[in-house]
Amino acid sequence: METLADVDDAALDEPERTRAAHRFDDDAARRWLEYRPRPRPGVCLADLDRAARKAAHRLLATALSPTAYAQAMAIVALEEVLDRAEGWRRGRHSDDYWVAVFGDPDRDDAWAWRVEGHHLSVSMTVVDDQVSPAPVFFGANPAAVRYAGRPVSRPLGVEEDLARAALDAMGPAARAAAIIADEAPADIVSATRPRVDGPLEPLGVATDRLGPGARALVEQLVALYLERLPPALAQHEAQRLDGGQLHFAWAGPTRPGQRHYYRVQGDDLLVEYDNTTDDGNHAHTVLRRPASDFGTDVLAAHHARAHG
Repeated sequence: METLADVDDAALDEPERTRAAHRFDDDAARRWLEYRPRPRPGVCLADLDRAARKAAHRLLATALSPTAYAQAMAIVALEEVLDRAEGWRRGRHSDDYWVAVFGDPDRDDAWAWRVEGHHLSVSMTVVDDQVSPAPVFFGANPAAVRYAGRPVSRPLGVEEDLARAALDAMGPAARAAAIIADEAPADIVSATRPRVDGPLEPLGVATDRLGPGARALVEQLVALYLERLPPALAQHEAQRLDGGQLHFAWAGPTRPGQRHYYRVQGDDLLVEYDNTTDDGNHAHTVLRRPASDFGTDVLAAHHARAHG
């Protein structure tokens, strides 16, 4: 993974480095997930020169697979589409994304970074060269832009389609257990909370109650979210979850074009998706590790080693 030094030292001037840099123990700034268009810690890409902006994009690309990086760039570009749809009133801009650095990658055993803005938040924590990759949030507004009923832009379309396919493949009993509410929540349930305590209830249907087809589709859905990460990290996450029980839950109508929500939970895994505002054309998705978001796992291992 490309280091922060490649962005910080080579591309940022001193005032920019000052705005980007934070202490690693500044938990209020580091354990942060904000996908709304709000102020946030870090240095804004809009304030950087061309070389520094490119360095920030290179950094983001180290944390994402090629397909996920393409999704991220489509999400960023949608800021201009949304600004036009809103009559240019809010002044949204595709450079309104921030880079924040926590600790010193050249000197510290533990450091972290985040690239974040409206509908995009990617956090990586590195401890003793071990990478902890979560949370990863992707959203899209509009979720779909269509011409004559055909999608021109739909960056989170696979995330919706695979979940629908899994629900459609379930038998009546499993489907009834999976659908936990007739109406979808207003947003992902974990929202912007820095910690998710325990599994979200109700759990929905366990995958060991599903037939082979539906179970395989839920597993493909989880793989889709894990494979937002680069191959080595995605494989590590898949191995960490291998053999564990998964639960799938859906809320809202099942017909396309209506407001809906789903989640998948497992041992230290939370995937959430909602498409519940703007008449079901505004999507949020997140990959979280409730017990080890923001590097809790690698930090615990580091402290255990350091203190014997």
